[in-house]
Amino acid sequence: MNEKALKSLEYYKIIQLLTEKASSPLGKELCRDLLPSVDLVQIQLMQAQTRDALSRLFQKGSISFGSVKDVRGSLKRLEIGSTLGIIELLSICSLLENTSRVKAYSRNERGDHPADSLDEMFEQLSPLTPLSAEIRRCILSEDEISDSASPGLLKVRRSMKIANDRIHTQLTSLVNGGARNYLQDAVITMRNGRYCIPVKAEYKGQVPGMIHDQSSTGSTLFIEPMAIVKLNNDIRELELQEQKEIEAVLAELSNQAAAYTDQIRDDLEIMVQLDFIFARASLAMDMNGTEPIFNTEHRIRLKQARHPLIPRKKAVPIDLRLGDDFDLLVVTGPNTGGKTVSLKTAGLLTLMGQAGLHIPAMDRSQLSVFHQVYADIGDEQSIEQSLSTFSSHMTNVVSFLKEADSDSLVLFDELGAGTDPTEGAALAISILSYLHEKGIRTMATTHYSELKVYALSTPGVENACCEFNVETLRPTYRLLIGVPGKSNAFAISSKLGLPDFIIEKAKQQISEQDESFEDVLTSLENSRVTIENERAQIEAYKEQIEALKKQLETKQERLDERRDKILKNANEEARRILAETKEYADQTMKLFHKFQKDHVDTAAVEKERQNIRARMNKADNALSIKAAPKEPKKKLSAKDLSLGDMVRILSMNLTGTISSRPDSKGFLFVQTGIIRSKVHISDLELVDEPVISSSALQKTGAGKIRMSKSSSVSTEINLLGKTVDEAIAILDKYLDDAYLAHLSKVRVVHGKGTGALRKGVHDYLRRNKRVASYRLGEFGEGDAGVTIVEFKK
Repeated sequence: MNEKALKSLEYYKIIQLLTEKASSPLGKELCRDLLPSVDLVQIQLMQAQTRDALSRLFQKGSISFGSVKDVRGSLKRLEIGSTLGIIELLSICSLLENTSRVKAYSRNERGDHPADSLDEMFEQLSPLTPLSAEIRRCILSEDEISDSASPGLLKVRRSMKIANDRIHTQLTSLVNGGARNYLQDAVITMRNGRYCIPVKAEYKGQVPGMIHDQSSTGSTLFIEPMAIVKLNNDIRELELQEQKEIEAVLAELSNQAAAYTDQIRDDLEIMVQLDFIFARASLAMDMNGTEPIFNTEHRIRLKQARHPLIPRKKAVPIDLRLGDDFDLLVVTGPNTGGKTVSLKTAGLLTLMGQAGLHIPAMDRSQLSVFHQVYADIGDEQSIEQSLSTFSSHMTNVVSFLKEADSDSLVLFDELGAGTDPTEGAALAISILSYLHEKGIRTMATTHYSELKVYALSTPGVENACCEFNVETLRPTYRLLIGVPGKSNAFAISSKLGLPDFIIEKAKQQISEQDESFEDVLTSLENSRVTIENERAQIEAYKEQIEALKKQLETKQERLDERRDKILKNANEEARRILAETKEYADQTMKLFHKFQKDHVDTAAVEKERQNIRARMNKADNALSIKAAPKEPKKKLSAKDLSLGDMVRILSMNLTGTISSRPDSKGFLFVQTGIIRSKVHISDLELVDEPVISSSALQKTGAGKIRMSKSSSVSTEINLLGKTVDEAIAILDKYLDDAYLAHLSKVRVVHGKGTGALRKGVHDYLRRNKRVASYRLGEFGEGDAGVTIVEFKK
């Protein structure tokens, strides 16, 4: 990739942000050396690694590779049989310990986590825990070896301690005994590694021994008493033995490490690669980046793309496409309207995608692999080279035309600017025509109306503009493809207070053809705004109609279910009555046959007949529906009703709850299921809610509990901003209500975000016995930020 495009598109600023995310020196080095690739297989692998690392960051949190130091030099020394120093062995130990933590990170809470592109790298890590534990046992710090590192070292240090104790005992007796009057201070000190006492110069003959030093004034001599000379010599010999034992410990540790040089080298390489990969994932998390889909047709489709160097709250997302039905896009519009930002966004996101980095755009955005990206952006004026702005731009254009081919992406900012407008426009059209004929994907920004006409009249070339609000004199930064832009110079000048007569005179200076063209653009812009507003209204109407349709379908399903239930109960009751009647008839016939055979008197027969009649009357009473005495309807007033009261709508024979206060004409809203109806207060009567009595509660004085249930269930629930635990509790209650309300399908809004909330919702739905199926929303339903849930019937 050519260096000029990387600088013009500010690619190295992205690399700087990436480098800051790496935690090890070698990982930072890989980040600094990252360049866009032209190998599609390599690009897709790097994108997959970034995606999988990002998924792990969302699930398990961050991971550090800060202890990964460059031990390649130490490994080479081990291979030739050298003994490593303390610091080198500690560096290897830190690498192995960090390798162990990373290995545990890959295993932690894996559960049903699907296999990904990083599994093999994690599995190849060899923590070599016994080696790192042995190094850590023997070496306590960069300056200290443990006493227990070897038996010989332990024995030597015990002897040193005994010798030191003897020296301190004898010196203490001198300092506190007969030599006290000869001393400058009653202290024990060391000079040249030997224990001494500070003796006044005039008494040096009173304390026999070896003089090792004197004070700066000469009044104090530091004398090693003869009584401890041998002990000091013993300590010096023990120190030499200690050093030999330490060297033996380091040699043994080096020999143990030398047996694993290949594994340690592999660990180093894998850890550095993982640091590099997780740095890319961390950058994607900061930018809210997504994985682009790559194609080989040189097609770019960016959805809600943002420039990564503009703060997220200030950046206005744009939709950009190139290479579908046109390969040349001419972007027009006023200054500071966002034309250059749109150009840079397309180029920079292409470079980022080919470097294996996620891009700040919506899911399913598409990029293609370009072997070269050429960018002529900004003021290229050079005083040192005696080049004007136009000359500098033309120098770049000449080099582009020589090297660009069908695998290139070419970006021009203000093509043809810096010279006579007529000649500049003609030259720009000629350059763009050449690139268009060669099928090279090209984007160019311009102010020239001639280029707008060229784009309108040439197949495969498309206009685009950056929207500008003339009323507020502010750009909206929205990129509108298919619409040529206006310069709006007259309108802006008028808004800023330029006198009308000057503007009118200026209008007279332009040709009728140019004025007519600007009028056409104005008409097109007005038509576009009108069409967009009408389209938004139509979409709103469609949503309302769809909601009403779903409500009617749900209501019809509930009515059908109620009808089927009534018919089923009626058939069962009829079957029971027929069976009971048959039994009565059989018993009666048997009884009368018995009476006739036994010659029973008439009185007994009549008595039995009366009993049968009584049983028949009882059955008739059970089947008959007695009309309850109707109480005279009480006329309700506004003070009789409160929000949430249960009422019956007389005209529709439906029960619901009050959801608004009556207006001045007596109309109010009643929620019946999922339908909210506006009715008059005269068409309502209060309904007592069912009461549940509990003997247990009566004992505690709680009395009766009034049942409460939700009177309406929405077909959508919004979980945005909730933690996973909060969302699952809310979702569980909502799905119960929706299922009881006989909704067939609901919409759960969880957003994209980190993906943790979406995963938690899907895990819960997978376990819910009432859920028949669920899926992510499609285009127009909310994409990956929404899940559609269908209940079992």
